[in-house]
Amino acid sequence: MNQNKIPVSVLSGYLGAGKTTILNHVLNNRDGLKVAVIVNDLSEVNIDADLIRDGAGLSRTNEKLVEMSNGCICCTLREDLLKEVEKLALEGRFDYILIESTGIGEPVPVAQTFTYIDEEHGIDLSQICRLDTMVTVVDAYRFWNDFSSGETLLDRNQAAGSDDIREVVDLLIDQIEFCDVLILNKCDMVETDELDELEGVLRKLQPRAKFIRSERGKVDPAAILNTGLFNFDEASTSAGWIKELENPVHTPETDEYGISSFVYERVKPFHPERLMKWMEDWPVDIVRAKGTMWLATRNDMGQSFSQAGPSIQLGPAGYWVAALPEDERKFYLQDEPELARAWDAVYGDRINKVVLIGIDMNRNEIESTLDQCLLTDDEMRMDWSRFADPFPKAIAELAEQLQ
Repeated sequence: MNQNKIPVSVLSGYLGAGKTTILNHVLNNRDGLKVAVIVNDLSEVNIDADLIRDGAGLSRTNEKLVEMSNGCICCTLREDLLKEVEKLALEGRFDYILIESTGIGEPVPVAQTFTYIDEEHGIDLSQICRLDTMVTVVDAYRFWNDFSSGETLLDRNQAAGSDDIREVVDLLIDQIEFCDVLILNKCDMVETDELDELEGVLRKLQPRAKFIRSERGKVDPAAILNTGLFNFDEASTSAGWIKELENPVHTPETDEYGISSFVYERVKPFHPERLMKWMEDWPVDIVRAKGTMWLATRNDMGQSFSQAGPSIQLGPAGYWVAALPEDERKFYLQDEPELARAWDAVYGDRINKVVLIGIDMNRNEIESTLDQCLLTDDEMRMDWSRFADPFPKAIAELAEQLQ
């Protein structure tokens, strides 16, 4: 195995956040490091690459700029990324590889490219590269506008293709919840109080990352190069909602900007119709919610719930262990002591467990109104399958596919 693995930093962040400006600044202040740069831009004319070429003064003999257009490195261009990184690493001419991901790219698939062997192409980047840092750049000036827009990438003509139905807010959350360094850029365009509040929210969403405030993309290269920060398992479980669920004796804390979080946990199912009405009048003070829901009409299968801004998603997460055949159920209970400890004598592992993160949340009111969506004692004795279930049929269809 090659002991001198070439380190790699990846810049992610929504369109216009300032990734190219930061990349230019780093390249202009890199203290003689020989850097290969890969720029992924969805447009046919690779504008970002032109900006970097013009602004960074790359040495023709020592450095290389690779342009990857007409695709996203987290999906259609993944094969190209594999081959290009392998080629650059094996050339042995570079000290570092810097990758600027497209503004609509999700960081997890890019990180996986460096973590697992690609059986299809026989390329194992983990033998020749060391993923050093996953960086996410957030536009401090436009964040709340993008977060609350309710728009899809298709609405903004920014989609990777006609079947790309992702919402802007979901992309922002994906980029924030998986990173080692979070750069809050354009801080000079935001008032200090607003900036402090935004950072407070982002730290709740991403408590593990190192935070950096920047103006006009000016970032110390040492903050994102050779940091040694990346760890796939840690990055994968670094989201604030995961940390909240992992903390069994959580003491709710509210900071000076009213930012707080708590776990809503009940061993009782939701009445789908009442829950739908509650969601249609979603409390504006809840910024992010994530967890597992138990719907009375879908008693065998837990539902994965995710909310960010105006985006709300609910879909089958898998069977409750309590709904499995007895031999499978025994296997899980023996294999997972925590599951056995939390096991309810009547309902097994069925539970509503949702993390809520927000600003100036009225926890008592939220819990009280959610409690009203649970089945009443009388309803608990009824035939649950007869309750109205207004959630999209797509959820039921997907559940059938999982069976």
